[in-house]
Amino acid sequence: MDGLVLYGRPGCHLCDEARVVLERVGEPFAEIDIETDDALHAAYLVRIPVVVLDGIELFEHFVDESVLRGHLGRVTGR
Repeated sequence: MDGLVLYGRPGCHLCDEARVVLERVGEPFAEIDIETDDALHAAYLVRIPVVVLDGIELFEHFVDESVLRGHLGRVTGR
């Protein structure tokens, strides 16, 4: 999936924290609940939240806002 994507699940406090960072940077993002797919659940359960930009995993567990902004700046030309 292209663009910015947050893989997580309901009730995950780290996912909630990552979502706040993604909302703060202001770039639209998709949120994927790993509990809706067995393969995603198996792949990401111990790693969530996982943030992906244009198919490249940037972060797991924690999102560094300044690093994320740097990646977005290179992709979007900001």
